[in-house]
Amino acid sequence: MPTSSAQRRQFEQMPRTALARYQLDRLNELIEKIWQKNKFYTEKLSHVTFPLASIEQLVGLPFTFKEELVAAASEGRPGNLTYPIERYTRFHRTSGTQGRPLVILDTCEDWKWWISTWQYVLDAANLGDQDRGFMAFSFGPFIGFWSAFDAAAARGIIVIPSGGMSSLQRLDFMRATKSNVLFCTPTYALHLMEVAAEHNLDVASLEIRKIIVAGEPGGSVPAIRERIESAWQATLIDHSGASEVGPWGYADEKRQGLKVVESEFIAEFLSVETGLPATEGELSELVITTLGRTGCPVIRYRTGDLVRPRWNSSETNRFVLLEGGVLGRSDDMMIIRGVNIFPSSLEQILRSFPEIVEFRITAFKSGEMDVLSVEIEDRLEQPQRVVEEFQIRLGLNVTVENVPLGSLPRYEAKGKRFVDKR
Repeated sequence: MPTSSAQRRQFEQMPRTALARYQLDRLNELIEKIWQKNKFYTEKLSHVTFPLASIEQLVGLPFTFKEELVAAASEGRPGNLTYPIERYTRFHRTSGTQGRPLVILDTCEDWKWWISTWQYVLDAANLGDQDRGFMAFSFGPFIGFWSAFDAAAARGIIVIPSGGMSSLQRLDFMRATKSNVLFCTPTYALHLMEVAAEHNLDVASLEIRKIIVAGEPGGSVPAIRERIESAWQATLIDHSGASEVGPWGYADEKRQGLKVVESEFIAEFLSVETGLPATEGELSELVITTLGRTGCPVIRYRTGDLVRPRWNSSETNRFVLLEGGVLGRSDDMMIIRGVNIFPSSLEQILRSFPEIVEFRITAFKSGEMDVLSVEIEDRLEQPQRVVEEFQIRLGLNVTVENVPLGSLPRYEAKGKRFVDKR
């Protein structure tokens, strides 16, 4: 587990053949640690001969699905625990945006792994002990808030929690504390801009110069990133992770997408078209295996995240690049007149209109076809121009309706702007 910036750079620059050998050693070590201790994986991998002789043999192991983990959980405990309950010190829970929330437990050692892996994200933002990080979260059981807090503190950053404050109070607190780094979701960065405008406050007048976001595709969507950066006069840094997996992705140096932390995760890519290993740039589902989390491991976990992998994007960082970041989720993908469409594609277009304050996308069936409708809060009250932009850029006829300002929901964490009624 890399503990210094120099060690992290060494892993990033490692030739892919050497990286594969390193991952194989870590994977065999992980399985040795959990064998006969973790009932879930001992049964699941009972037909496999270990140790594996090559990383290519990973494809012979079964996938892990979230539904399995939910089904195996009991009495508020995950079903894939390796150790007695007394060994665990951290309790968290998934956000529940994709079904029933799942409880996640971590040992002290696993939490150190979380914090160490998070440093790749903070490296991408070039943060140090001179910075002041403002945490715009309410701090419930969702793991992302706590891991960000502890990772920043471990780096020597002054960490400023904002608990149950209102958005206006948070803006005032940022000014009072001279915070220069904001941790939040893309949705909430946009919402803070809206609240500030309502109170004649210019967010660019604050000292925020870096904004670290996650939880939604927005951080790697150009129109959303540009809108946030322009308003705040700050640099936006995307990253990605999951409660059941860990902090697996961080912004590449050119901000073209996300790099997978391949020193701590094995990433596989399944073609959406064929279900087979994906080729360069092909739309695929991300499959993750954790290498440093033994207390609650996941092996070949089907994340449901849709991405486009590129393996030779940089000479200085050889970790695989996910071009454009996470493009959407497999269960959110719509096929409209033969075209694969994701909510993030629609959001990219909607966010290009600065007069649109908020929106909601609804998908439903009309006969055998997927159909879309969009509600917008538009200061210009001109939905037809949006209809025409969808037609030009996507070749789709989409119903767009203007609704009163302030009538659509606002969100602090992950936005729920896509309603699937199919």
